[in-house]
Amino acid sequence: MTPTTFATAPEAPGAACRLPAALRAVAIAACVPYITLKAAWIAGSRIGIPEGSVLLEHRGTMIVANGVTLLMDACVVLLALLLTRPWGLRVRAWLLAAPIWVATGLLAPIMVGFPLQLAVAALGGSTSVEEASEAAFLDSWVFAVVYGGFIAQGLALGGLFVLYARARWSRVWRGRIWDLPSAATGPFMRAAVAAGALAALGPAVLHVMWALGADVGLPAETASSGTGTAGFRVLEAVRVLFAALALGGAVSLAFRRFPGTRVRTALAAAWTGSAALGAWGGCLTLVALLPVSDGTGGVSALPSLAYAVEMVSGALFACGIATLLRRRGTA
Repeated sequence: MTPTTFATAPEAPGAACRLPAALRAVAIAACVPYITLKAAWIAGSRIGIPEGSVLLEHRGTMIVANGVTLLMDACVVLLALLLTRPWGLRVRAWLLAAPIWVATGLLAPIMVGFPLQLAVAALGGSTSVEEASEAAFLDSWVFAVVYGGFIAQGLALGGLFVLYARARWSRVWRGRIWDLPSAATGPFMRAAVAAGALAALGPAVLHVMWALGADVGLPAETASSGTGTAGFRVLEAVRVLFAALALGGAVSLAFRRFPGTRVRTALAAAWTGSAALGAWGGCLTLVALLPVSDGTGGVSALPSLAYAVEMVSGALFACGIATLLRRRGTA
């Protein structure tokens, strides 16, 4: 994909210059609380961590996990600069798309799920944030600060990426699905999307069951307390939502279903849904491998398998989307 002139680069006059600069400032500022907390915890501070928290039981694991997540959030700063500086246009497409896809997958479910949990709490329901605080995991204010920062990051970074992509690659999502030539998809994309759809169905069914209150496959402590909370059900429903976005968007593009739909609408759904499946599936798969106080993984077998399959399905959807973007970009 050949770079075009980025009209929203800082050299551009007027509002086209001010909007990216403002969004960049918001994205960078929103990273400060999270990075500060992580750095403090790595240095040995216990701010926001109550006595008896499980986070204090494995000092080495906590340092490594906090170091990795600190670097991940620092990447948001780099992305904010890349999306607003002229040199960012020279970055190869895949080198930019990969971290943006991961960031979308990690931030979008929080942007949807956390406000819904707050709404549930306002209506008198219990949430996972309250449960975590009661279980001496983290002080409740930490969740508000961290998740509030994530939402601000997601909004700012998402706005920057839309401006950047519109200037550089707007031709790849023009028109409606019926305008897509068969060569734009091809057998590889259809095979990847079909495999991703099949893989996503199993975990989606489990999330629907858990959202409705079933406890099949869940750990005993979760089954006895977690499934009855409105917050737990909200999070499971959010996972179903993003799986549906991935399925609907990717299948529509690969097999040209709903031909009157705009390409950009289907592509946005496929991108966001596949990223949520892949990024959160991968993240929760890693969490399942971390030791807890008894030396075993903290997630039972069926959820662990579901997360791993979601990670694979998200990657398959991403391969299909990448095929479409590459072919339309070079057409």
